[in-house]
Amino acid sequence: MTTASAVEAVFRIESARIIAGVTRIVRDVGIAEEIAQDALVAALEQWPESGVPDKPGAWLTAVAKRRAVDLVRRKENYARKLAEVGRSLEDAPPPDEPPDPDDIDDDLLRLIFTACHPVLSTDARIALTLRLLGGLTTEEIARAFLTAEPTVAQRIVRAKRSLARAGVPFEVPYGPDRAERLGSVLEVVYLIFNEGYSATAGDDWLRPGLCEDALRLSRVLTGLMPGESEAHGLAALLEIQASRIPARTGPDGAPVLLADQNRTRWNRLLIGRGFTALARATALGGAPGPYALQAAIAACHAQAVRYEDTDWRTIATLYGQLAALVPSPVVELNRAVAVSMADGPEAGLALVDALASEPALKEYHLLPSVRGDLLARLGRVDEAREEIERAAALTRNERERDLLLVRAALLDG
Repeated sequence: MTTASAVEAVFRIESARIIAGVTRIVRDVGIAEEIAQDALVAALEQWPESGVPDKPGAWLTAVAKRRAVDLVRRKENYARKLAEVGRSLEDAPPPDEPPDPDDIDDDLLRLIFTACHPVLSTDARIALTLRLLGGLTTEEIARAFLTAEPTVAQRIVRAKRSLARAGVPFEVPYGPDRAERLGSVLEVVYLIFNEGYSATAGDDWLRPGLCEDALRLSRVLTGLMPGESEAHGLAALLEIQASRIPARTGPDGAPVLLADQNRTRWNRLLIGRGFTALARATALGGAPGPYALQAAIAACHAQAVRYEDTDWRTIATLYGQLAALVPSPVVELNRAVAVSMADGPEAGLALVDALASEPALKEYHLLPSVRGDLLARLGRVDEAREEIERAAALTRNERERDLLLVRAALLDG
């Protein structure tokens, strides 16, 4: 790995913590991100000569915080000079947060609540948080949203400007405001985990660091709001999904699909944590929310000793409930897979073909991938190969592309 690659890799992992720490000092997420980028440039300039530090993340954080402190001092000096010539400048620091037993001393959590402030639209909150906490590029966020890249880029720029204009405080909200903002926070944590679990682009199938950040945040959120069932539902989903990570890649880093995974490598501790969180979500009563439903689906997989033992009919039913609660072509595609396993490939193919005209799935590689699998199971090999090759052309992940091309090549003519 070159020094430049090492710098970029470290920054990708540490950028959220750097931005969060700097935001505590400058109280502006846009400025904090710029300062973090300045630290990255400093590393690109210095590390090729000095070598990569023993603690590269700490090095980047220290550089960024020094620059943040310098910026604050320059502003304070300017304010004093204005005062000396008879002007007044109200630039008092933000008040201390009130003492509260639920206070969470976590800059990353403060950052995610800041990015999810109601002054922003829901889409802007999610995109900005993925950018700041996940360190994702606008291209990766666009693919996660199935949205055009320029749209996401503009959304992020406008979001940072809106936060600055509104003077949004860098804090975990208190009282009813915190409850109102939890929904968008849960969605953001979910998307961060998904990007780590199945990277949309690059050479790696997994980005475990993102999964770990999302897991940690979900655990903190359940402590923050123990009476919120969907916080526990999200935690359950992420714990169970994360349990599969050791089995999702082979020794060479190539993806291993669910049907081929060695289930003895699934992390039973995480599965147990997930089941406990799901039980807590259920115990709180009420109809299950989307995260609890997805956690129940993940639990069905975790309970199956072998792939052949999977209760696909229950999974199909749960996906039907999820589709009714949050209509989505992606959910319908997942339901089609479950239906194909429960009722046969013809039943699944009919559902998939009904999704062919969905605009949101036009460039979604999993649509032709699923369709190709169903065609192969029906013996329509030439059509299956064509669909899987189309899926390979659409994916941005190199590991996934290789897997799809191998699958296409294995189909007999």
